[in-house]
Amino acid sequence: MSALNIKKGASSHSAYDLRDPNAEVIEVHTLAVVVDNEAGVLARVIGLFSGRGYNIESLTVAEVDHKGHRSRITIVTSGTPQVIEQIKAQLARMVPVHEVHDLTVEGPAVQRELALFKVCGKGDQRVEALRLADIFRASVVDSTLESFVFEITGTADKIDAFADLMRPLGLKEIARTGVAALSRGC
Repeated sequence: MSALNIKKGASSHSAYDLRDPNAEVIEVHTLAVVVDNEAGVLARVIGLFSGRGYNIESLTVAEVDHKGHRSRITIVTSGTPQVIEQIKAQLARMVPVHEVHDLTVEGPAVQRELALFKVCGKGDQRVEALRLADIFRASVVDSTLESFVFEITGTADKIDAFADLMRPLGLKEIARTGVAALSRGC
């Protein structure tokens, strides 16, 4: 038997793989929650997460129905499949909650985030910052002789990548909106 055949038939577990094979996988889910737009509702939703030790990676809230006084809360959270199901069930039981959608499992979704970056620098650093901003399709929304404020829209990964490239060029401050998401199609 050749070495190639032995490798193919060998166990996929390595002695150096220290992960627990019985541990559940942590998943990241994007939830869209439609709620009454009234005082205290956001605090109650956040309280559900903090009171049970659930993590919120991103949170975006805005009124989406002025006449019906409803807001949409977009929450990016992580946990085991069981924890995600528990979060959705607990949200759905809350009185001011009208709809809970798990965009991660309901099908393809579009997710975007807006960020502002303040980058301070002179000379070559300034030129390089402008060049990279152009590549990332970031817009200059403010400029002084020593700084730029860039506006960029995209996935969280794109914004993270832009931040990583701007750090050595004089990145001073970042403001991010959090994820806004909609399912694709009708």
